[in-house]
Amino acid sequence: MTMKAAVDDFMAQRTLALVGASESGKKFGNAVLKTLSAQGYRVLPVHRSAPEIDGHATYRSLGDLPASPGGVVVVVPPAEALQVVQDAAAHGITRVWLQQGAGSPDAIAFCEGHGMQVVHGECILMFAEPAAFAHRAHRFVWKLLGKLPH
Repeated sequence: MTMKAAVDDFMAQRTLALVGASESGKKFGNAVLKTLSAQGYRVLPVHRSAPEIDGHATYRSLGDLPASPGGVVVVVPPAEALQVVQDAAAHGITRVWLQQGAGSPDAIAFCEGHGMQVVHGECILMFAEPAAFAHRAHRFVWKLLGKLPH
């Protein structure tokens, strides 16, 4: 599957788990939570200790989710990404989006070696429609530079 096809398939999922939003509300994961929720996605944030983030109930682990998500958005440091994708695989989640800065060679290799569809090196907010002006501009520049997935 091409990266473009993986991006399109991931974005077609309307229920997504999110690992990486913070209680403080100051992490990129919080922007993902707010943006995707505002665009009609059902976002299920996973956090080990916070009972809620930005008005959304959280779940302690991927195994605690009330519904099977179509995929998981991973917005954690690369050193933590492998554990998250291993947990995703253990719970039957086959689509993974490793947000820019969250990917690690080990996490990507694990996904690929376990038949998981993985998007990495891309910003999910560039592809979530309707994209904000800054993300539309970013997508336009990447298109001009030939960096968009194909």
